[in-house]
Amino acid sequence: MAKNSKDLLLQLTSNQVEGPFVTIMLNTQVAFQQVEKSHLKFKNFVKEAKQRYEKRYPNLDWSVIQEKADSILNDRDFWRNGSKSLAIILTPHETFVHPLSIEVDDQYYVGDTPYLLAIIKNAQFNYSYYVLALNRDSMALYKMENKKLVEVPLPADAPTTLEIALGTERDDSRGVLHYRSSSNLGNHAGHGTNTKEEELEIDWSNYYLAVGKYLKDFFETEEKLPIFLYGLPENQTLFRKVVRSIHVDQTISVPSSPTQLSLQELEKNLESIQKELQEKEVLAYQRLMDGKYVHHLSDIKQSAKTGRIGQLFIATSNLTDGFGDDPDTEYDWRQELNSLSIDTLINGGDVYVLEQKNAPGQKGLIASLRY
Repeated sequence: MAKNSKDLLLQLTSNQVEGPFVTIMLNTQVAFQQVEKSHLKFKNFVKEAKQRYEKRYPNLDWSVIQEKADSILNDRDFWRNGSKSLAIILTPHETFVHPLSIEVDDQYYVGDTPYLLAIIKNAQFNYSYYVLALNRDSMALYKMENKKLVEVPLPADAPTTLEIALGTERDDSRGVLHYRSSSNLGNHAGHGTNTKEEELEIDWSNYYLAVGKYLKDFFETEEKLPIFLYGLPENQTLFRKVVRSIHVDQTISVPSSPTQLSLQELEKNLESIQKELQEKEVLAYQRLMDGKYVHHLSDIKQSAKTGRIGQLFIATSNLTDGFGDDPDTEYDWRQELNSLSIDTLINGGDVYVLEQKNAPGQKGLIASLRY
């Protein structure tokens, strides 16, 4: 299984995957009754695909495709995968199953190439980054990848709490604990005659220094990705002030407490980061109108085949629901768009499926040219 949609697109548009292709796009649900509906819809799509396959490829053996489909049909756990939808692509030699995070039109295709528009849409706005969840006396590190948030496992000695980072000492005369700030953390090491409030401020700063020092070493061996802060504004302000060893994004963050939130709640709250990153990307698309572009179908087709397209933008208004009146020409316009997309990808261009308001010039179909 490909790691992400971009990897799958590269694989499917290479000369290493031989067709013909049966592509099935299907929304999936976790609830038992919905799972049964998805299972039945897949089964019916396979039956319809068989008729089209045998008509289009009379010299090929459908049974090898049917065997792969039956394997999926008989795997009950498969239908409880938890993804929003699935792209299932079958060839005589290979099976590709890819979970999607978007809703799709339930549909199937049979042809010399796979149907990729839903996978393309799923691949875009897919940002990878780290999230540092920051409290005054604790931290956790998360990674967003393929639109899923996972906690990054840290060793037991990582400064996940202030106590682990600074250690403690007991003042038996007062029955309280003090944190022992190491002298190599900064100018606030050691409490001396400071008041209790000043001591807490010193511990707070030194804790963040310890976190910054640890993360500097950690990120040196990790993938270079943006780092966003998730924490109360006062915590973010102090962290940015005292930590210079790692670069955290200065413009985007989540200014609220991550305390006692589940992974799902944290992921939900990160939608604000996703939105801001997406808005920046869409704004960059509009600037493409200052360069060379074409928006007539004939020009786009020629440019796609000759490798002139840098970016191809397809508005979702082009993707109408339904199967059409003639099953032999099902989704003819979508297949046209799919062919344009494949030619663009094969020649090193990028393809985007966007709301029309987000496409350059709000065009339904437009391509920016390399030259």
